[in-house]
Amino acid sequence: MTARVEIYGVRHHGPGSARQLVAALHAQQPDRVLVEGPPEADGLIAFAASADMRPPVALLAYCVERPAQAAFWPFAEFSPEWQALRYAGERGIPLRFIDLPAANSLAPLPETPAPAAASQREPDTAANGAVAVPDAGTPGEEERIRRDPIGALARLAGYDDGERWWEHVIESRIHEQPAFAAVMDAMRALREAAAPAADLQREAAREAHMRQCLRAALKDGFVNIAVVCGAWHAPVLHLEGAPAARADAALLKGLPKTRVAMTWTPWTHRRLCFASGYGAGIEAPGWYLHLWRSGDAVATRWLAGIAQALRRQQIDVSSAHVIEAVRLAQTLALLRGRELPDLAELTQAAVSVMCDGNNAQWSLVGEAVLVADCLGSLPADVPTVPLVRDVAAQQKTLRLAVEPLERDLELDLRKPLDLDRSRLLYRLRLLGLNWGTPRDASGKGSFREAWQLCWKPEFAVKLIEANVYGGTLAEAAAASAAEQAAAADGLAPLVGLLDSALFADLPAVAANLTAQLQATAARDHDTLALMRTLPRLVDLLRYGNVRGEPPATLRGVADEFVARIAIGYPAASRQLDDDAADSLWQAAVAVQQAVSLLPETDWPAQWIASLARMPEDAHGWLAGSASRWRYDAGKLDPQELAAAIGLRLSVASEPAAAACWLEGFLGKSALPLVLDARLFEPLDAWLTALGDEHFQTVLPLLRRAFARFPDAERRQLAEVVQRERGAVAAVQAELNYDEARARLALPTLALLLGRPEEALL
Repeated sequence: MTARVEIYGVRHHGPGSARQLVAALHAQQPDRVLVEGPPEADGLIAFAASADMRPPVALLAYCVERPAQAAFWPFAEFSPEWQALRYAGERGIPLRFIDLPAANSLAPLPETPAPAAASQREPDTAANGAVAVPDAGTPGEEERIRRDPIGALARLAGYDDGERWWEHVIESRIHEQPAFAAVMDAMRALREAAAPAADLQREAAREAHMRQCLRAALKDGFVNIAVVCGAWHAPVLHLEGAPAARADAALLKGLPKTRVAMTWTPWTHRRLCFASGYGAGIEAPGWYLHLWRSGDAVATRWLAGIAQALRRQQIDVSSAHVIEAVRLAQTLALLRGRELPDLAELTQAAVSVMCDGNNAQWSLVGEAVLVADCLGSLPADVPTVPLVRDVAAQQKTLRLAVEPLERDLELDLRKPLDLDRSRLLYRLRLLGLNWGTPRDASGKGSFREAWQLCWKPEFAVKLIEANVYGGTLAEAAAASAAEQAAAADGLAPLVGLLDSALFADLPAVAANLTAQLQATAARDHDTLALMRTLPRLVDLLRYGNVRGEPPATLRGVADEFVARIAIGYPAASRQLDDDAADSLWQAAVAVQQAVSLLPETDWPAQWIASLARMPEDAHGWLAGSASRWRYDAGKLDPQELAAAIGLRLSVASEPAAAACWLEGFLGKSALPLVLDARLFEPLDAWLTALGDEHFQTVLPLLRRAFARFPDAERRQLAEVVQRERGAVAAVQAELNYDEARARLALPTLALLLGRPEEALL
């Protein structure tokens, strides 16, 4: 009996190709189906028939020794290959993948030219004259044909967009006969005119392996075979006129191999787009899914879906808008010589009618509608590595939906479920898998966390790669953190790892990191590095009331940091330029805030004592802030402050240094003078007590200092000065009092107000 072999050249992820393929398979009723794909996945084909397997999904192949070296074979619901899998699975027809094995494709091929028999064969006579190909003599045209054969055909048809041409002639064909023969002829002619592939040996090897698989199926006794492959490969899979089996075997002999494993993994529509970098990408997966599902009423249902999306954005769209948009799209199609509107015409109609010509409104829904992003799902028994299973089980237990779209998640760490969710997210981050990105939750309490979640398909590879650290997430995260700690250089990365380890609830890792941090700090003599690290250590100590107690030794590490900072800060502040002084000042502000968060310690006293030892040649910003913080702590009385102000802002002081001191004293802001009378009064008293000559000398440096403050702050300060002057003048004008008798009340007032008597004058 003569065997029947039908070769169906398709476009990956083409709904029209998928629809025509299903019709052709029903007509052929094959006893064997061969599909372009990695043969190592033959054992996974049965899962495609499961009701729990919902596309988009992808076959994942990875090197066992190097899991990061991996490849994907994606399938959408509208992919022809997926429909072939479902067709064969539902009818019990044996199906095999026939592409070059992943063991070869993931291994580098030797750079040797392919045999002439495999790469240069005589074209079939049936293709002669079938398609007029572009002039191969045009510079670069041969390369363009191979790189984008659909684009080449589109240019012949007068289109400047290959995607739109293919949609017109293939994807929009709903009730017409399959066009596989015409596509075959077109691709045959294009192959004759195209330049050799840049990776000629790999392409030749792939096609040789497909032919060998077809020969094997015929040898096994199958007599009615359907072959589903990319349209570009279809012409060379016919065995008539093809290289002999011996030549194909010789081409495949000796190809380098690597040990690979395969599994299924969820995929997303967004990863099928051109923009994702996927080589066989499409422009609008949402539109292609609609073409596959909608049947006859393509335009009406598509525009109705857009109307629903606009309504969700609080944009009023009525059924009349939909009707008029459909009419406009159909009219545009007729004017352009087409029976049915395509995506471009439907988009133009939607923008013109539903969005009133406002592209900003369309931008609110356009991407979501065109992509229709979703994440596929897999049966629970799909084989995979232990770590992937453990993470999937925890996601299910913690009711964390795996979604491809960004969504916000707020956690209350007082609740056990939310605390476990936080641990899961932090453990994944230790593996480099940033499913969740922390967001600012300030103002909501230390027991609150805010996250933004977004699952990406490549996380499957990262989990497989991380399986070398351990079969459970806790083991893998701990081992990964230990590896990162061993490679850490400096205090900052160690503190970051310690932060993550505590939040991920890895106490043994946190204890080891604390010891390593202490040892590293003992060798680090950089005071600025210690100052930048201390605030994070204080934050970690304060989290003990929510996440459990941090390592007991962490408090000792922080004590050592404070002591060394107190010793080194005065010396570090000497003879600095403005840039270095600004960096040190910002670190000092953070230390000032950090030591005040744990008042039960002796840290504030050590820090304030350090500020009292500031050298004479300390930068003005640092010296001024030191005086201010000592005054706030009650270690500098008003008389001493007035003396310091007079000394630093005296005629003998260099103007630039004096202005910097005043800026540092005020914290580089005028608001302290506006909000705190204790600061306003001594500075005001010093300024008003100046003589005319001294005032004229000091005025330029005051202008320089205050000129750097924002206009709004200077305006508020002016209002305070005006109010204070008005109040004093009013009291002096209206009251006739005995000053000696009034002073008798000062001790009582000072006691009640908690302020020195001198401050009340």
